[in-house]
Amino acid sequence: SQGLDKWFESEMLKTTLACDAVIGTMTSPRNVGSAYVLLHHVLGEAAGRQGVWAYVEGGMGSISNSIARAASEAGAELVTGCAVEEIVLDDNGKAIGVRVDDGGLIRARQAVVSNLSPFQTMVQLLSDPAAQQAGEEAKGEKKGLSAYCKHIRGADYTCGSFKINCALDKLPSFSCLPNHRDGRPGPQHRGTIHFENDREEIERACMEASRGVPATRPVIEMTIPSSLDTTVAPPGQHVAQLFVQFAPYDVDPALGIGWEDPTFKEDFVNRVFSIVDEFAPGFQDSIVGVDALSPLDLERVFGLHKGNIFHGALGLNQIGWARPAVGWSSHRTPVDSVYLCGAGNHPGGGVSGAPGRNCAAVLLSDMGLAIK
Repeated sequence: SQGLDKWFESEMLKTTLACDAVIGTMTSPRNVGSAYVLLHHVLGEAAGRQGVWAYVEGGMGSISNSIARAASEAGAELVTGCAVEEIVLDDNGKAIGVRVDDGGLIRARQAVVSNLSPFQTMVQLLSDPAAQQAGEEAKGEKKGLSAYCKHIRGADYTCGSFKINCALDKLPSFSCLPNHRDGRPGPQHRGTIHFENDREEIERACMEASRGVPATRPVIEMTIPSSLDTTVAPPGQHVAQLFVQFAPYDVDPALGIGWEDPTFKEDFVNRVFSIVDEFAPGFQDSIVGVDALSPLDLERVFGLHKGNIFHGALGLNQIGWARPAVGWSSHRTPVDSVYLCGAGNHPGGGVSGAPGRNCAAVLLSDMGLAIK
């Protein structure tokens, strides 16, 4: 907040920027480190424009499909429709492949490279780290796998993000800038849409979530990709995506079982919709389908530990040389031939591709090759 007060006058502008300072975090604009979160979200570029984001035609799955096509063209064999249950090591503690849910072993030619979070890779998919550590010590090695995994377990995964995808039978019309008479999208539909009036709303929401209470008035950012991309919705209909803060993964037990309770989750979703309705009357009536993902859903569906969308909090103690752990920012791990290439590594989340490219450069270097 101090930085925003120094450079800007409008409270509405400062509030809008403050929202990007808390995305995917359990922090407020007044907390130390929030300025980095804002910086993180404006570091990149899209179509040559610095600090902006863009829609992917066909939805985010188009990125995965594009990567898959490029990999196939380069000679990669893609195996889908099966879950990895274990990273398999040989007697010397070197990764030799992964075991999938049908019991089969997919062997690694050079290395196992994981785009999962460090927690899922190093804690959930490896055998007992203590046993592996004993094996290391028996060979006279001191790689510190047990200490590494202990650090990964104890890292900060607080996030507070909740995602709601909505199918609509009409375009939202905002009271401050109503739709064209013919219903076509305008500039107000094509960017990120905020529903906060001042920074105090963000502060209060964060304070509630830090106590394990889902925000009474959540922080909401809306995007409407169908306003630009006609491939994601039928003619005349639209898709709205709501990114919501602050919904704590660990809910105060006094409130019941939390996100396990469908009614608890539904009440929070309706609270979000009612706020949008204040600014876009009739929004809730236009909804024909909802896909709501609580922090618990983000963990169960996507393997995001505690629902953290960045594979680990973007705190000042968990970025750069300390991501995912001090001394292990090189994408290598204490396990021979296991590399991490996801958002749990520098520079973090945001669909930049940077962690993957950095990891590829390290792996190629270890193989005696150079990145092209």
